[in-house]
Amino acid sequence: MRHTFWVIIGIAAIIGLQACSGTPPAANAQTATTPVRQASVTPVSAPAVTAPATSTADAFPFDIELKDADGKSYSSSDVFMDNGKPTVLLFWLTTCKPCHMKLSAIKPLYPQWKEEADFNVFAISGDYSKNYDSFVQQTKTKDWDWDTYIDVNRSFRDLLPGNLNGYPQTFIFDKNGKLAYQDKRYRPGDADKLFAKIKEICNS
Repeated sequence: MRHTFWVIIGIAAIIGLQACSGTPPAANAQTATTPVRQASVTPVSAPAVTAPATSTADAFPFDIELKDADGKSYSSSDVFMDNGKPTVLLFWLTTCKPCHMKLSAIKPLYPQWKEEADFNVFAISGDYSKNYDSFVQQTKTKDWDWDTYIDVNRSFRDLLPGNLNGYPQTFIFDKNGKLAYQDKRYRPGDADKLFAKIKEICNS
């Protein structure tokens, strides 16, 4: 009887220990071998970098639709002569008083400029198409000695440094078609400074 009593006591003790653990031994073993789940991480990519344009349409002499005062359309790739000379582009607006001041200052000096330096020059209007009639009237009235065109779709803004923010502006491309000089706006005396730069580029 005593032996039976102690057996019963031993079994009861084992059952009590398992109950206090709260988890069967098998379950504990499974938990110990279950891998810990890592937190989910979403990779963040660096901002996209746009490579410089390499298309020939984006480089001098470009491929931009131009129109003259007689209503004839051209491509800048045909107008801007590839003749081994620097090319000066004078950007202006029909409504821009400083533009007219600059072009008026250059006009009487231009014949002498052409005797002293060998270069191409074109005046390009950045006006909206609604101002084309005004472009025609002013171009014919001013009777400039250089060829003048209107940028039909205002495309030069997307290709030139500074997006033509501020008129007048002048760009000089060297004999190899590389941008060599840029200026903005006009102050008295700027015409002489511009010609000094033209001669410098012609002689480089």
